[in-house]
Amino acid sequence: MNGQNREDIKIGQEVEVVLKSDQGTGKLTRGIVSEILTNSSFHPRGIKVRLEDGQVGRARNIISALK
Repeated sequence: MNGQNREDIKIGQEVEVVLKSDQGTGKLTRGIVSEILTNSSFHPRGIKVRLEDGQVGRARNIISALK
């Protein structure tokens, strides 16, 4: 699943995000969602999330369901 729909992303899921500093290269960073930052139900570049390690990025891929 892609990370464009807010309803698809849940706290505790493993996702791949593009960090702000990696937008030029598209490098993906994997982590666990600790907070959903985008309020709208859809975002074309991905829903913005905060990972458990504090990094913030736009969700590109949802790796796993809730653990």
